Amino acid sequence: MPTRRSLIALAAVLALPALALAQTAVEKQLSQERFTLVAPFPPGGPVDTLARVLSDGLAKRYGQPALVDNAPGAAGNIGMDKVRKARPDGHTLLVIPAGNLTINPTLMPKFPFNIEKDFAPISMLAKTPNVLVAHPGARFKTVQELIALAKKQPDTLSYSSPGIGSGLHLAGELFKAQTDTEILHVAYKGTPPALNDVLGGAVPMMFSNLPTVLPHIKSGKLLALAVTDTTRTPVAPEIPTLAEQGVPGVVVTSWYGLLAPAGTPAEVQEQLARDVQAILAQPQVREQLKAQGLSEWPLKTTEFGAHIRNETASWAKVIKARGITME
Repeated sequence: MPTRRSLIALAAVLALPALALAQTAVEKQLSQERFTLVAPFPPGGPVDTLARVLSDGLAKRYGQPALVDNAPGAAGNIGMDKVRKARPDGHTLLVIPAGNLTINPTLMPKFPFNIEKDFAPISMLAKTPNVLVAHPGARFKTVQELIALAKKQPDTLSYSSPGIGSGLHLAGELFKAQTDTEILHVAYKGTPPALNDVLGGAVPMMFSNLPTVLPHIKSGKLLALAVTDTTRTPVAPEIPTLAEQGVPGVVVTSWYGLLAPAGTPAEVQEQLARDVQAILAQPQVREQLKAQGLSEWPLKTTEFGAHIRNETASWAKVIKARGITME
């Protein structure tokens, strides 16, 4: 007489063909038409790089064209709206940075999306730490010297950012809160002018994502004081973390994710997440990302969704505590 254990094992074996058929059906559906990877920012930069990596991988995987649609405007909202309104079949996907998902919903008074209701999380893609950099001629050379000077002469130091409410602005505000210092924030319209004034010495420092400033660090035009992550980055392991220098609690990474329109079937989400993991695991892709200062970080579907919710709640506290508002 078959035992209960043997019956369970038999049931599991019999279920395998059905699972295989379901998987094959999803892959077949995804192979029916081209993909569009919407990057809601201009060509160049991490979002565009990741969109092109994924488009190449999906095209090879499914034998269909995979186009990158750069759709900039309205701080990324134009591209996000394209994906929200697309058919939820897995063929139109959004490559997006963290701030659009976790900061803008709190910061923008009339943010036009509900991230959880309008989009389906597919996978985290990659991350890069932010780095605190200074002009070589600044009056400080280390984090502790910076803190000591800021305490001795409040509001005489300043830092630049690409704009109010950007992740790099919030990194500065979190640093000030953790170190109990007063440092002036100088907001610019974008990263290039904010960086240029640090390179020129008009502003002594800024928080920036690593890919943007790494060439200037290597050339000696900028001094790297610390990365804002829990561990050193493999891209530049010589740069210490803020925690190593006595400033814990300032963990601000720039990360990028992949989303689909809400209503995308769960099995399609899971298949695309597996595809993303396979693409990012390729050695040549890892090297390509490393050259851009990025490291792969493939959190899948439910994990990714939970990460978005948790980070949104954390940034909401910082924004409200520091009284940050859009002008």
